[in-house]
Amino acid sequence: MSRAEAVAVAPSVGKEAAGRRPQTVSGFLALFRNELHLTFRRMRTLVLLAILAALPILIGVVIKVNTDSPHDGGGPSFIAQTTQNGLFLVFTALAVALPVFLPMTVGVVAGDSVAGEAATGTLRYLLVAPAGRTRLLAAKFTAGLVFCLAATAAVALTALATGAALFPLGKVTLLSGDTIGLGDALPRALLVAAVVALSLAGLVAIGLFVSTLTGSGIAAMAATVVLVITVQILDSFPQLDAIRPFLFTHYWLSFADLLREPMYWDGVLKNLALQAGYVAVFGSAAWARFSSRDISA
Repeated sequence: MSRAEAVAVAPSVGKEAAGRRPQTVSGFLALFRNELHLTFRRMRTLVLLAILAALPILIGVVIKVNTDSPHDGGGPSFIAQTTQNGLFLVFTALAVALPVFLPMTVGVVAGDSVAGEAATGTLRYLLVAPAGRTRLLAAKFTAGLVFCLAATAAVALTALATGAALFPLGKVTLLSGDTIGLGDALPRALLVAAVVALSLAGLVAIGLFVSTLTGSGIAAMAATVVLVITVQILDSFPQLDAIRPFLFTHYWLSFADLLREPMYWDGVLKNLALQAGYVAVFGSAAWARFSSRDISA
């Protein structure tokens, strides 16, 4: 956010400091629109989305080349299915992006949300009144969720277009062996993409909390990304079975259960419940830290 934009938002917050009752809905929507504009106009954000969109193209080309080679055959379920139906490139791309690429981009955006503005000196202009802090933090968290949707959509839509261009489309054979029509498979792909986006909600809350702990945007982004990598490494150790179900990355790939007939919801619901728990815990921690933060520094 530029200093001019911060000053433009400040008068509405300043009225609250003068004793007026805050207009919660209108004030939140104004901050939310400002956060969306701030997030999606940055060149860094656009580059990250472009990289995510390029990932399915690369995966599709690699699968196509290997399929046409004399040594083709086999491979993981998603990849093997992709050669038969281009729609499966959506699921393959999401399965590849979710463990690394999506959380890294979300970690960068969430980690920079508060610390980045503190570093540039614009945060103090937005926090003239204490009542504005909760709304601002909620707007930043909501904007982070929108970015999760945008990032997931960038992967899914590009994968769908690439899959349709490189592979045949038609009836879809699910992981359970059942076959459904393309008209039934497309809504299921949309559902999978929505679950993937919501799977990153806990990370947004964690990144927001980390961002309130420092005035350096780079430090907050790096800490969030390192945390994601560390948690995924811990999740790979069978010796830590006692704590693995509580790690926010543990159920990320549970969306594969939606590619069965009937759909298995146990893992997906556990994932969403776990993300809600992380949002509650780290969202509260972020609010506690942010509401008492000295903004004059």
